[in-house]
Amino acid sequence: MPTKPRNRVRIVGGRWRGRRVPFAPVPGLRPTPDRVRETLFNWLQPVIEGARCLDLFAGSGVLGLEAASRGAARVVLVERDLRVVRVLEEQVRVLGSSAVQVAHAEACAWLERTPEPFDVVFLDPPFAAPEWLAACIGLLEDGGWLRADARIYLEAGARTPLPALPPSWSLLRSRRAGQVAYHLARRA
Repeated sequence: MPTKPRNRVRIVGGRWRGRRVPFAPVPGLRPTPDRVRETLFNWLQPVIEGARCLDLFAGSGVLGLEAASRGAARVVLVERDLRVVRVLEEQVRVLGSSAVQVAHAEACAWLERTPEPFDVVFLDPPFAAPEWLAACIGLLEDGGWLRADARIYLEAGARTPLPALPPSWSLLRSRRAGQVAYHLARRA
């Protein structure tokens, strides 16, 4: 009897380019599509090398792993589902990356701790909970989590309006791909 194929997603660039990494088969978990990631990391290319990155809704972990593959100095993957956390921890072990840390926590609760400023933040909450996008935006800005000139990636369903951004943020890019709307903001 054939075995079911495991869920996998491909890293599109950097030292792990072409590597397929597994992710937990959890309902609602949807990795950012390859072409969206390729566009996003083209946008981030001038700032990703040596950056400190935070992926608040890690899921498959592919945004954070892509950042590490492309030279980010530190990547924190925050995920609330313990099944997903275990798969992420195993993947980081297999890749042998000391730059990537996995944190088992709910995103907004994690942002209530002592801040550690980041250069790049990935905000890709479940499409079924768009209110988390607005909540995290406020916590990031008010809590001291963003370095000057930080880049913030925002992803939501194509029909979900982008929440109001803080006055210190400017929207640099916006695109749509299928059911996904994605944006890059910069903190001035």
